[in-house]
Amino acid sequence: MKFTLSWLKDHLTTDASLDDILKKLNAIGLEVEGVENPADALAPFKVAHILSAEPHPDADKLRVCKVTDGTNEMQIVCGAPNARAGIKVVLGQPGDYVPGLDFTLGKAKIRGVESSGMMCSYRELELGDDHDGIIELPEDAPVGTSFVEYAKLDEPMIEIAITPNRQDCLGVYGIARDLAAAGLGTLKPLSDAAVAGTFESDVKVAINLPADQAHACPLFVGRKFTGVKNGPSPKWLQERLKAIGLRPISALVDITNYISYDLGRPLHVYDANKLSGNLQARLANAGESFLALDGKTYTCKGGETVIADDTNVLGFGGVIGGEDSGCTEETTDVVLECALFDPIATTMTGRAHGINTDARYRFERGVDSQFVHQGFEIASQMILDLCGGEPSERFEAGATPDWKHTVPFRSERVKTLGGVDLRAETSVAILEKLGFEVVGSDPYTVHVPSWRVDVVGEADIVEEVLRIHGYDNIPSVQLPATDHKAGTTLSARQKTSRAVKRRLASVGMHEAVTWSFMKRENAVLFGGGDESLVVDNPISSELDCMRPSVLPNLIEAAGRNADRGAASVALFEVGGVYKDDSENGQHLIATGIRAGDASPRHWEGGARKVNVFDAKRDALAALEAALAPVANLQAFDEAPDYYHPGRSGTLRLGPKNILASFGELHPRVLKALDVDGPVVGFEVYLDAIPAQRKSGAAKGAMNVSKFQSVERDFAFLVSKDAKAGDLIRAVKGADKQFITDVTIFDLYDGKGVPEGHTSVAVTVTLEPKGETFADKDIEAIAAKVVAAAEKAVGATLRG
Repeated sequence: MKFTLSWLKDHLTTDASLDDILKKLNAIGLEVEGVENPADALAPFKVAHILSAEPHPDADKLRVCKVTDGTNEMQIVCGAPNARAGIKVVLGQPGDYVPGLDFTLGKAKIRGVESSGMMCSYRELELGDDHDGIIELPEDAPVGTSFVEYAKLDEPMIEIAITPNRQDCLGVYGIARDLAAAGLGTLKPLSDAAVAGTFESDVKVAINLPADQAHACPLFVGRKFTGVKNGPSPKWLQERLKAIGLRPISALVDITNYISYDLGRPLHVYDANKLSGNLQARLANAGESFLALDGKTYTCKGGETVIADDTNVLGFGGVIGGEDSGCTEETTDVVLECALFDPIATTMTGRAHGINTDARYRFERGVDSQFVHQGFEIASQMILDLCGGEPSERFEAGATPDWKHTVPFRSERVKTLGGVDLRAETSVAILEKLGFEVVGSDPYTVHVPSWRVDVVGEADIVEEVLRIHGYDNIPSVQLPATDHKAGTTLSARQKTSRAVKRRLASVGMHEAVTWSFMKRENAVLFGGGDESLVVDNPISSELDCMRPSVLPNLIEAAGRNADRGAASVALFEVGGVYKDDSENGQHLIATGIRAGDASPRHWEGGARKVNVFDAKRDALAALEAALAPVANLQAFDEAPDYYHPGRSGTLRLGPKNILASFGELHPRVLKALDVDGPVVGFEVYLDAIPAQRKSGAAKGAMNVSKFQSVERDFAFLVSKDAKAGDLIRAVKGADKQFITDVTIFDLYDGKGVPEGHTSVAVTVTLEPKGETFADKDIEAIAAKVVAAAEKAVGATLRG
């Protein structure tokens, strides 16, 4: 929100300095983003007088001028067509910076003639677009005077940040009201005089909305003006609009823009002679179109709130008007519109068509519903003052919505919520200065003014009191000391999450933090995209659905790294995923991916690409850190369909409790995400891991044998359909007392191996307990191993 200091003082009687005003704005939550003052850049420029202007001896279009600033006389070569003797000009001398040219003046020779300075145009001083000639000042302009002082350019422009809840400060009047309440001056009252109409308008308005959509436009007020003159607006109005970055267009349009920024009340004017019949607010039909004021043609999708005449759509209500019914310099008869539009309907229309306007910005935040008529009359009087003409009687449709919003307020809450011990009378006085009506005794009933649609509860009332009292006046309080040794600072879930993060980082992965949202199309690829998880108000069209998995975010991150030359990427994230919108629909999952090379190139061997076993190893590492019973897990070759079939699996505790999924990502998924493979990943479902025993419980004694262990190798012939995990589990269970480890060290299916079979060689580690093994002991265990393998997977010992 931008405004000038003099504009603010139109509504605020104050002797406060600019610095005091800026400090107070910051103190009451209206953060100052910047202050610009044209006087700072133009301070060196002076009023000067051209004494003579002779033709340049070597250039037809140049003049050699003798110029005085009242003290010194200098020679300046000038090419402006209006450079002539006797006129008053704006002079820049060597060393002065010209902002419009981004250039510092110096002495120079132009076509052989010495020149010491420059006479400037409006564009060169960034005071306008006029560059046809140098500035000509009135004859009575005092030579030698500062141009800034003479032209009264010492006008600071202030820009403040407006948070979405402070729609009441989207007008200069609202900002003045806040400063007055903060004790920085007195708020000037607005005119409440009504314009007397001299005839009945032949243009009427109707609200033709379905009963369930009546809130889209509850009130429309209008007035016709005849015989107006729509020329350029007065200089003061143009300068104010220019100061805040708006381009003056014509008096009628400038008035509507001014009222919008001055009072936070959007308006619109129609050329009455371009209307076909009466006005109406209605819902758009699909396919209707109109040429808007931004030069674009918009086609209605159906259901938008539009303003139309009897023939055509004239514009989107509260968003943008139409070019065909707009005012030009030839306009003589106009209709002024002042209406209320629903914030949500306005927002949806603006988003659907990609339109951002000052009117939409205000309506979607909620304008003052009780200020329609007063704002309308102020605008009507301004049209008469600047454009003349005759006003009609006011016409309208709908009714002003009721505004009876009250909030209970206990004065003690200022201390318990805000930490400031204020007397009840002080809090009440602050609220009354802000326009709130406080009735009764403590606890009070506070009547919220209509311009504060953001105040809905007691905490909001407390915030208003604290804001005006001053955030700087809230005392600092030392937080109580926390006994971190008590073990109560982290929950078991948080401890598990941290342990998993440390473990994954220790195996060479990098932690990533990605959005909890993603594109809905990506969510569908990973089993999500349900309508209940689509975000109503997404921060981006690419982030419109809650994520069902972290994998797509990590995969896309890997793709971005690969595009920048990363040959190997390893990322993980521990965070929530969303299966539905119920209370139990969010789950904590540790997710990781590896892409590209599993190891760098080396003279001992070429680089290896990542594979399913890298993902399985990472999943087991995460499970081990989460204190899952890894030794009891079973591997199944079933995994979600976004993994590659045959190159993926799940780790389960029993047949149904899935603790992790892992594997190579399906090529179809990688293609949809525009990422080159291979990419492997895992998901560890931390919420599915059984709760561990209490940390204070005693652990069993560690028994380490003092005897040397023994290794025996077995080569089994098994069907190619058999699962290696079943074989290992069977061998381990053959003798749980002495078998401590089983690993596969060779696979062979060449000569000597029956078709449809594979030779699987395993090493079995045996550890004696009370005494060393005798041969008969080892042979007995070996027999158990062979028998267990045959029973589990039909394995036979290879001869």
